[in-house]
Amino acid sequence: MGDFFQNGVITTLHNLSHRTVDELEADLVDWAKTKPMSLLIPALFSEFEGPAIPKIVSELKQVNYLDEVIVGLDNANSKQFLQAKRAFENLDINYRIIWNDGPGMQELQKELAQHNLGPLERGKGANVWYSMGYFLASERGQVLGIHDADIVTYSRDMLARLLYPVANPTFGYVFSKGFYFRANDQGFNGRVSRLLVTPLIRALKQTLGTHDYLDYLDSFRYPLAGECAMNADVVMGLRIPFDWGLEVGLLSEVYRRYTSGRVCQVDLAEAYDHKHQKVSEANPDEGLHRMATDITKSIYRKLAISGQVFSEGVFRTLKATYYRTALDFVDHYIHDAEMNGYPADRHKEEQLVEMFAQTITTAGNQYLSRPMELPFVPSWAVTLDALPNVRSRLLEIVDNDNA
Repeated sequence: MGDFFQNGVITTLHNLSHRTVDELEADLVDWAKTKPMSLLIPALFSEFEGPAIPKIVSELKQVNYLDEVIVGLDNANSKQFLQAKRAFENLDINYRIIWNDGPGMQELQKELAQHNLGPLERGKGANVWYSMGYFLASERGQVLGIHDADIVTYSRDMLARLLYPVANPTFGYVFSKGFYFRANDQGFNGRVSRLLVTPLIRALKQTLGTHDYLDYLDSFRYPLAGECAMNADVVMGLRIPFDWGLEVGLLSEVYRRYTSGRVCQVDLAEAYDHKHQKVSEANPDEGLHRMATDITKSIYRKLAISGQVFSEGVFRTLKATYYRTALDFVDHYIHDAEMNGYPADRHKEEQLVEMFAQTITTAGNQYLSRPMELPFVPSWAVTLDALPNVRSRLLEIVDNDNA
């Protein structure tokens, strides 16, 4: 049970009354008559070998307001693509599996790369970008919801709550972001959000002073959540980061194009769990280590675009400020966990903070050495303007693969 407290510059929509999913869906069914909705699920094939996908499909079978389900599939051969298709074949909703490793999609990827339009590297960002392209090309939906493929605690009310603020014709929101409480029998999860992003934003405020963008980011309870919903015109104009800064990059793009009054966050679930990335302390190119660096650089870039000047001295000061701020947050979470009966390991938490502190300067040095680096894919508006036939090509490739 939450409360109705509003914090920050965006609206927070709470779960206060446990309104039934049937009531929420009744509204969505009515709105879908004039504002059809689609769902995008970016996935690795490995997620089809776990428990989450069958659970998601079984819940989606009960949903009666979606016009389309788009599954972006990575790391799959032809046999695995067919297996992924079979996982969704009993769904009554129109669905498409985008086989990103298939010959048709690979040919399209090469063509776009020749025009400097496609993602420079494969990953979740590229998956989402191509899937968004299919959403726009199919023209089935006016609202697009996105959620991860590895949610083991999935229930259909998560999707209903995620889409509700954008689908509601009287609210006026163009973008909604999901948030939730993440924990299991090992304790609190959401380590990068808890121990890097929020302390880093607070440290940046203390080091650089007040900034509208930092106030905006600080308003989100779970800025790294993979769950969001948006109108089709938002999708058309977004530049998608193809590195591990996808979620923060999306928030930054929405901030660039819309006022905070058009953005909200919504409480999706009392309990949420999915797979956890390895920390990878010794390898900065993998796991939480890589994620932390890319996220931090993403925030630096956005601030630089707004006129902030960075230097090695600024990054050293920021590192020290972050470290003290993050250790204070460790205390907060340890006390919260203990009071609520969750296990907590202070040593592991502080080790993570030490690694994240190193990424503050590592990301800073990488930014200073390549200040003009922009790991964004051009928006679909730009892509379709440059290559109008991409829309029909993408439709043809995906439909032929699924035939």
